[in-house]
Amino acid sequence: MYYNNDTFIYWNGKIIKASEAKIDLYSETMHYGYGVFEGIRSYKIIDGGTKIFKEVEHFERLKNSARALNLPYEWNSEELIAATYEILKLNNIQDAYIRPLVYAPANMSFSVNNESFIVIETWQMQPFLGEKLLNVMTSSFERPNPKAFKIEAKATGHYVNSILASQEAKAKGFDEALLKDMQGYVAEAPGANIFMEKDGALVTPQLGNILPGITRATVFEICNELNIPVIEKQITLAELHEADSAFFCGTAAEIIGIATLDKIPFKKDWNDSLGSIIQKEYKDLVTGKTKKEQLEAAN
Repeated sequence: MYYNNDTFIYWNGKIIKASEAKIDLYSETMHYGYGVFEGIRSYKIIDGGTKIFKEVEHFERLKNSARALNLPYEWNSEELIAATYEILKLNNIQDAYIRPLVYAPANMSFSVNNESFIVIETWQMQPFLGEKLLNVMTSSFERPNPKAFKIEAKATGHYVNSILASQEAKAKGFDEALLKDMQGYVAEAPGANIFMEKDGALVTPQLGNILPGITRATVFEICNELNIPVIEKQITLAELHEADSAFFCGTAAEIIGIATLDKIPFKKDWNDSLGSIIQKEYKDLVTGKTKKEQLEAAN
């Protein structure tokens, strides 16, 4: 599903076949979930070329995540970006999901390591949550206490919480979960941030208990360009149930609308929502469509 005998990866400074890579089974990452990663997408753009979306921001966050967790990080972002383009070319894919992972060596103690390893993998993947409007449930799981974890880091171990919440939702017949923070306010989805629409503005949870998503930041940029007000604040579940519309956003999920939360439908038709506008703008942005091309397509 993710690779075959002809798939190339970047592994510790070399480009090799994925089938040839090895990991130490005593790796601290394997035993304790002590590692960091990124989720990045590349797209076939209008001129036929390949473009990794916000590659600098993603690889800088990878570095910052590693340093937040005391994982040695000696790689150069420009080098890693160039290597990523090379494996995309060798694997002959343009619309791709890209997974860099920084992982630890063998270490059964909790002492700081003096080295780390890196792998960059690519594969074809449709939007993570599909393309249909989602039926979402409020999870019984909460996001971890930010005083107990480095919430701003995209750490492997954090995602056990995400997996459990998502599995719970799907076992109950929903498409995805929504988690609250330890204070009971709306936080985020297992792998995406959330925005709600209310009275002509978008509202999203403030930073502190959520991952500062790169797609979330892109939504802010789009809203600024379109003069759509955006408010960051603590959101109660009752407020979200009364919203006009809502959507998740993330690199893997892209922009995806929510039909119902806890079986309560949102008031607006998705096609009339601010989220629908953001979704179209985001697609044009990642595929390199200019404003002129957008107008020609509309006419």
